[in-house]
Amino acid sequence: MAKAAKTAIKSKDAKAAAESKNWTKVVRAIKSPKTGAYTFKESIVHKDKIKEFLAQK
Repeated sequence: MAKAAKTAIKSKDAKAAAESKNWTKVVRAIKSPKTGAYTFKESIVHKDKIKEFLAQK
């Protein structure tokens, strides 16, 4: 029964599943000027905009 439910979900939103492959989770380390410790900024970015996101300060 579980297999039937999985295939039903996949076929229902095939367009949404194909579109979701164009997005990527990007994690960037940011150094704190006050303490010198690193923090991490996570964002979901379109694959065409990754270089622009990483170039930001």
